[in-house]
Amino acid sequence: MTKAEEKATQWLNAVNIDEDSKLEIQSLLKNPNNLEESFHLDLAFGTGGLRGVMGIGTNRMNKYTVGMATQGFANYLKQQFSTDIKVAIAYDSRNNSKLFAQTTADVFSANGIKVFLFEELRPTPELSFAIRHLGCQGGVVLTASHNPKEYNGYKAYWSDGGQLVPPHDTNVINEVKKIKSLDEIKHESNSDLIQSIGDTVDSAYLNMISDLSLSPDVVKSHSDLKIVFSSIHGTGITMVPQALQKVGFTNIHIVEEQKTPDGNFPTVVYPNPEEKEALSIALREAGKIDADLVMATDPDADRVGIAVKNSKGEFQLLNGNQTGALLVYYLLKKWDEKGLQGNEYIGKTIVTTELIREISKSFGTNCYDTLTGFKWIADMIRKKEGTEVFIGGGEESYGYMIGEKVRDKDAVASSVMIAEMAAWAKDQNLSVFDLLIQIYKEYGFYYEELKSITKKGLKGTEEIRKMMADFRTNPPSHLAGSKVNVVTDYLEGVKVHSSGKKDTISFPKSNVLQYLTEDDTKVSIRPSGTEPKIKFYFSVVSKLDNEDFFDAENQLKNKVHNLLNDLNL
Repeated sequence: MTKAEEKATQWLNAVNIDEDSKLEIQSLLKNPNNLEESFHLDLAFGTGGLRGVMGIGTNRMNKYTVGMATQGFANYLKQQFSTDIKVAIAYDSRNNSKLFAQTTADVFSANGIKVFLFEELRPTPELSFAIRHLGCQGGVVLTASHNPKEYNGYKAYWSDGGQLVPPHDTNVINEVKKIKSLDEIKHESNSDLIQSIGDTVDSAYLNMISDLSLSPDVVKSHSDLKIVFSSIHGTGITMVPQALQKVGFTNIHIVEEQKTPDGNFPTVVYPNPEEKEALSIALREAGKIDADLVMATDPDADRVGIAVKNSKGEFQLLNGNQTGALLVYYLLKKWDEKGLQGNEYIGKTIVTTELIREISKSFGTNCYDTLTGFKWIADMIRKKEGTEVFIGGGEESYGYMIGEKVRDKDAVASSVMIAEMAAWAKDQNLSVFDLLIQIYKEYGFYYEELKSITKKGLKGTEEIRKMMADFRTNPPSHLAGSKVNVVTDYLEGVKVHSSGKKDTISFPKSNVLQYLTEDDTKVSIRPSGTEPKIKFYFSVVSKLDNEDFFDAENQLKNKVHNLLNDLNL
């Protein structure tokens, strides 16, 4: 009997398995390939928690794997906190998210843990806020962020409002692994311990976002800024329009075709604001009204993508690095006007543009790097709390955070701050695109591209492992004609210089490689923590003086093309 067959049979014989699930397992046992995919592995916490395709099996998102994760989390919480344990639970618009949220609440309450359960779908950042606001020891949000509709996920949070980091993430997984039978999951819900939450937390969250405003007078002067917003069938519709209105924006055009929450995401291929296709309806609306700004959030409203008019008068999507640089520039400009004290800092991930560091440096403000995944930025804030002040920051994958009140990327607060930045630029007779060009001219034209290669299934996992091993043992000596000066291996915890000198780096171990060349080209390689992909992040830079932006951009694009060739991609 194979490992997958053994695990499937254990589930089949469990007392708590329902009849429909039994039929699915029996069908899988007649199909070895599908059985392997469903039962060979167990879902594990990555950069975004538990995430997988929905279906039956230990390697799938279903009420049993959600139950096991929750039972393990509950066991660990009870080890760490003696009494009066509280958790908050939220969920997004995905299929089964509400069911999985109720399952999570049932298991926690069956373990004697007080549960605050959002009565309707809400953004992930509001869950992070609620944990802190309600004094919880942990929390869970059911979401798979911007993954395709077949996916769902389970993000687990600690008492600081940040996602689990070591040792907690590993310890929770170890607790889950101790559960040998589905019958060990406590399913007997205690309704006395489950409290619905909604409007009161909403109000506190919206007040917090409103208090972040740095230019209320400018917003008042440009309250009619033409904003097109799409929630892409997700949770953003519950908070983003209200947050914008609360700070004073009055001219908000909501994309009607995408405002209804729907886990099938019927108007898009992928509900990902990084994709132009997902913003196509919003862009059409923007053209009709000659909008100043287009914004779209992903299903759980932790990421936001934007589009603005370029110098040709065409709407152009900005990537996550560009929006992040604009936000950081605006934040630091306004904080500087009010008087920086010297203990403030900006946070970003190691694969995010170095333009943010250059901007921070010009304001005399520290910019700290973390590993990929916002949980590491939250962890950094927790460690620096009381000694240094987090202004804001983000990552290239369209996630940003403003201030310290929320400890996960927050597309609601970010949308408000992006709109405020656009109003501030307009107040100086600049478009958002004009402001971006101004930043490039001052700090350098940083151009980034991401290349993702999908490798599905067990075979794909092995192919990704081999690719990483090959890049690790055979690093390139030159990239796009420039000598590789430094190879940083975050798994080995070492930075190797071309001279042979080795430096130890103080990061948690992570399967990431980074090449830095003489001309400041940066290439980062890592397997995704949430999808069956290996990712290549390219960053190149040149001066932007008076030459045409698009000509300069094409030259940098050609350089990235050469990098792809050099890496045989």
